[in-house]
Amino acid sequence: MFTRTFLVSLIAAAVAVPVYAQTATPGVEDRQERQQQRIDQGVASGELNKREAARLEREQGRIAAREEKAKADGVVTKQERRQLHREQNRASRHIAKEKHDRQKAR
Repeated sequence: MFTRTFLVSLIAAAVAVPVYAQTATPGVEDRQERQQQRIDQGVASGELNKREAARLEREQGRIAAREEKAKADGVVTKQERRQLHREQNRASRHIAKEKHDRQKAR
């Protein structure tokens, strides 16, 4: 009885792990968090004014929404991952550009 229960739970775990792996986007989520920290640091240091920060935060929100949409069907494809990374690269450039322009918070 114990062996049968153990075997059933092992099979269930083996089936569940690949499904989880297909919808998990830890690299995307970690990067979102780091970019949010960069925006927060820019606001705190005065490198970003309110308007710039709001624009960058909206961009991060759009990326997060696209990530959720990609996860909605249970599988994040290579193409969806590639698109998310492209958007994050673009957002990262926008953050750097806004932090290093001559505009300061008042």
